Amino acid sequence: MTALYPDLQGKTALITGCSSGIGQSQCEFLLKQGCRVIGIDRSDCDITDVAFQFMQADLTDVQTLDAILKHMPLCDVVCNTAGILDDYQPSLKTSINLWRQVLDTNLQSMFLVCNELIHKSLLAHKALSIVNMASIAGFMASGGGAAYTASKHAIIGYTKQLNFDYGQWQIRANCIAPGAVITQMTQLDFQDQTAQLVADQTVVGRYATPAEIAELTLFLASQSSNYIYGAVIPIDGGFSLGKVIDNKAN
Repeated sequence: MTALYPDLQGKTALITGCSSGIGQSQCEFLLKQGCRVIGIDRSDCDITDVAFQFMQADLTDVQTLDAILKHMPLCDVVCNTAGILDDYQPSLKTSINLWRQVLDTNLQSMFLVCNELIHKSLLAHKALSIVNMASIAGFMASGGGAAYTASKHAIIGYTKQLNFDYGQWQIRANCIAPGAVITQMTQLDFQDQTAQLVADQTVVGRYATPAEIAELTLFLASQSSNYIYGAVIPIDGGFSLGKVIDNKAN
């Protein structure tokens, strides 16, 4: 059951990567809390709630994103959720185009969104809660390839620095670090043995659902977490504990 956060009622939230997976669930959960939600994604979005405003844009298109952000209203919550994988490619197999695509999508878009909305909040003397999507790949290897892992490590460092620089003005930023989640991005895992291998290395023996990540988002977005600055919260079913479950042992 989703917890209720009365302080989110009437607040404005921006979600990147809103058209599927975690981003879509975050939109739906925030809408249920009574938020006005603005979503940005390059793909079509099927959320029809009257409190939802969709803007279709490629987050790697700096000029287009800058134009959208310039006209963005003051926000109370920002969820930088947009991201792509890199097919687990090691460094020697990572082309410069793949490297740029992953870093531009996962990290640069976050930088641009945060800069514009932090600037607006500072001018208005308004608090802002930022929820950045990291990953267990942000503090360990094997969660992605070279580009993805680099981007997620950078997101964690960037998020911590935001608090150091702007936290005194009630600008607070935290990271969610999911493990394996059932989304469009991970559908290929279920076409071979990958999903079972990952599940076997997860203490709870399964992937997370986007709704479970959205539940944590509500807590970090709300005043219930107003003393939490720069945290990185794993939500991975115990995968990062390093336990390998041998299903044949029992």
